[in-house]
Amino acid sequence: MTLRAAPRPISRDEAESFAIEALGFLAGDSELLSRFLALTGIAPNSLRAAAAQAGFLGGVLAFVASDEKTLTAFAAAAGAPPETVAAAHRALNPEARSGEF
Repeated sequence: MTLRAAPRPISRDEAESFAIEALGFLAGDSELLSRFLALTGIAPNSLRAAAAQAGFLGGVLAFVASDEKTLTAFAAAAGAPPETVAAAHRALNPEARSGEF
C-alpha cells in the first residue's frame, strides 16, 4: 500500500508518541496483538523491553500500515489521517524511501 504524504512532516518525538499510540491500539485488540507478536517473534513479557530497541516503533507503524483495515481503524481511533502513519514511519526511519515500509 502506498500512502500519500502527510500534510506536514512530523518530528521524531511526535512520531515516537504516535507509534506508542499505535502499539496501545494493537494491545487493545487481542487478535491484532497476537498477529503482531507472532510476526515479530516477540514474547508478550518482552514487549516493553522490545519497545526500547531501535527500529521497534518503526516496525509497529509498518505493521499497522501493512493492512488497510488496521490502518484505517487505527487512524480513526487516533483522530489522524492515515497518511500520518507514513509520515511517522519516515520520521523514525529517515533512511527509508518515501512510501516505503
